[in-house]
Amino acid sequence: MSDQTPAGRGTGPDGAPAVDAPEMPSPQVREVTAHSIPGGVALLLTVLGVALGIAAISIGSVLGSGGHGAAVAPIVVAGVLILLGSLFCMTGVKMVAPGEARVIQLFGRYVGTIRTDGLRWVNPLTTARRISTRVRNHETAVLKVNDAYGNPIELASIVVWQVEDTAQALFEVDDFLEFVATQTEAAVRHIAIEYPYDAHDEDALSLRGNAEEITEKLALELTVRVQAAGVRIIESRFSHLAYAPEIASAMLQRQQAGAVVAARQQIVEGAVGMVEQALDRISQQGIVELDEERKAAMVSNLMVVLCGDRAAQPVLNTGSLYQ
Repeated sequence: MSDQTPAGRGTGPDGAPAVDAPEMPSPQVREVTAHSIPGGVALLLTVLGVALGIAAISIGSVLGSGGHGAAVAPIVVAGVLILLGSLFCMTGVKMVAPGEARVIQLFGRYVGTIRTDGLRWVNPLTTARRISTRVRNHETAVLKVNDAYGNPIELASIVVWQVEDTAQALFEVDDFLEFVATQTEAAVRHIAIEYPYDAHDEDALSLRGNAEEITEKLALELTVRVQAAGVRIIESRFSHLAYAPEIASAMLQRQQAGAVVAARQQIVEGAVGMVEQALDRISQQGIVELDEERKAAMVSNLMVVLCGDRAAQPVLNTGSLYQ
């Protein structure tokens, strides 16, 4: 595969040049773990704070109705402050579902990502954006491109991918879903124009004959193309591969002709071996003495019988061997 893969600016998973792909800019931000505490404890404290604030306000109202006006104001003010503070702190409780993450920002600045599922509490002044970390499928539309020989072909692919770095996915590209879709289509088109549908040479790679090698190269190129978005390519496969309709019939005839030629070649090779074996055994066992002319006639008859498309019609010779 290394002889067929051109070197380019892209790098494979081991960091060595592997595929011909554009050089993506270095990421400006990478995922870090956000500071958080268990949300259940925080939620319990805020609920207790709300209850305490309401209780303080109620006690102040009772004291005010009982004629203790001097002590009412501080209690009511404290109750209101506790109630508002508890409600404000309650907004810091975030729910994280399995297969999701929360990207935390403080006044626009990225401060970290929460991947632990369940209830978590963070600074109430921050904002949390939900992003899925589940495995996703993307299937390209059927693309019509020209292969390495200039023949129009149709192909489509299925890519299995997952968000690996949530910070890069949200802040390094404008829309990581659209970015993955566009880069996948670009990689598929690039692979199609690099290799032929069917190779004329036996040792050359082709889209139809070397699907495993080609899809492996597609996965490497996709990895290079989407690494700026913090995306990991799990697998890529061709879901559709065919000649374009305008040349499909002609290419089918060519494939059939090639198959007929290959079959004929194998039949001839087998027939020659059988004739040679028959002559050797006749000579070794002394069944009959044949001169060169009769050997040639026997070889001709055997080749006709073994290589013919139809069953041979026997001819009975009632005379001598030379009549």
